[in-house]
Amino acid sequence: MNQKKQMSQKKQMNQTGFLLMITILLFVAMYVIGCVLFKEQGFAKTQNFLNLFISNAGLIVIGIGMTVVMITGGIDISVGSFVAMGCMMLSWMMERAGIGAVPAVLIVLATGIVFGLVQGFLVAYMDIQPFIVTLAGMFFARGMTAIISKDMISITNKTFMGWAKAKLYLPFGGYANRKGIMIMPYIYPTVVIALLLLAAAFIMLKYTKFGRSLYAVGGNQQSALMLGLNVKRVKLKAYVLDGFLCGVGSVLFCLNTLGGFVEQAKGFEMDAIASSVIGGTLLTGGVGNVVGTLFGVLIKATIEAFITFQGTLSSWWTRITIAALLCFFIVLQSVLAMVKKKK
Repeated sequence: MNQKKQMSQKKQMNQTGFLLMITILLFVAMYVIGCVLFKEQGFAKTQNFLNLFISNAGLIVIGIGMTVVMITGGIDISVGSFVAMGCMMLSWMMERAGIGAVPAVLIVLATGIVFGLVQGFLVAYMDIQPFIVTLAGMFFARGMTAIISKDMISITNKTFMGWAKAKLYLPFGGYANRKGIMIMPYIYPTVVIALLLLAAAFIMLKYTKFGRSLYAVGGNQQSALMLGLNVKRVKLKAYVLDGFLCGVGSVLFCLNTLGGFVEQAKGFEMDAIASSVIGGTLLTGGVGNVVGTLFGVLIKATIEAFITFQGTLSSWWTRITIAALLCFFIVLQSVLAMVKKKK
């Protein structure tokens, strides 16, 4: 039994590595093409590369949670609505209720955990399809966003504004402007938080018992039960972790937008799912890697940068291109699954 388990895990790791390699090569190729096509506009500047992370720090964190859930064979389509609700909660608490920035952030994080706990319980212990549960969660969160306030609320809290405007300058990659002043590249603390969580998730998935349990449950639930794993508890923990990361992601997203409104983060769940799939996570579960999800996010960000630097294309081309890539990776996954089945 242990030998079969090891062989299965080895095959999954090989498949994960192959999909991850394709994703990384695709990102590198796209970025090099951008550097060539938009050389005159300064596409290759260090700051433009860092902007890919700055504008997508929230999506990186949400994508990590989505990857964890998808590895177990589940899905969460409520994340976009929760981000909107989290941003609105932060805005309302700080601007209308007079609550400080730190308590407001803690309340949003706690709400994310509770949200994940409820959805996880319904999926794991009530055996309801994840799509149905999270669809209800999507409607609930979007509706609660409108209940809190139908109007847009801009954040002016000094502490929160200070967090949003804080810059961490890098000691390399600078350039002299037309006046001869040295301009050094920078990132925001949101990027540091996102990358730290990414590193923690990578270590958790690769080196901990819980991480291995996630892959086992997603690969084959019956085999996981025979190995003595508590499948329901593993699924519950996956959704709780996803809920916590949704809370963190909504805070990071709000630090970029500095406000909340009802239509905020619409389609964000599709971006997270697409980033995970493009990054090599199987929709059927059992295979996935948060590093791949990071590169999936960067591919989306690079496409957006192409459109911005080109100047005449509609922003909808981002959706069209992501849809094409998503189809490509789903077909690729199907082909790999067929090859694996024949072997």
